[in-house]
Amino acid sequence: MTRIALFVDVQNIYYTVREQFSCHFNYRELWRQLSDEGEIVVANAYAIERNDAGQRGFQQVLRDIGLTVKLKPFIQRSDGSAKGDWDVGIAIDVMDCAANPDNRVDKIVLLSGDGDFDLLIDRVKTGHGIDTAVYGVAALTATSLINATANFHPIQGSLLLKS
Repeated sequence: MTRIALFVDVQNIYYTVREQFSCHFNYRELWRQLSDEGEIVVANAYAIERNDAGQRGFQQVLRDIGLTVKLKPFIQRSDGSAKGDWDVGIAIDVMDCAANPDNRVDKIVLLSGDGDFDLLIDRVKTGHGIDTAVYGVAALTATSLINATANFHPIQGSLLLKS
């Protein structure tokens, strides 16, 4: 059975799906689809903690589905800009997963359209021989990320929660 590791850039998926489709991403359907392909042995969702009741409810839904939710505080700078970025944390976790001989995975799935992950996906694929897949909003996913992965899955259809 294929062993799958899933890594979700929650903010990227939230904002790109909302911008392109004016709705939300269907995490339950993604879980169902990936479970049909194999066993999900690692499932991390990376989010920003804003101490908001709605977000806490959403994070609990992710936990109920089976994801481990990793939170980082939202930082509002004095100049009005904000920081809340998990790119380095995601990259470290993906590389640790790819390099772990005791818990070998066959496929790494990334949910993000962020082109900063193109080198990461390429390294996992070529340096570790692990199959990769990226799910992202096609119109808002970096071409370099699409080209780096073995399998790009545009977010559409049943992966969208329309009201």
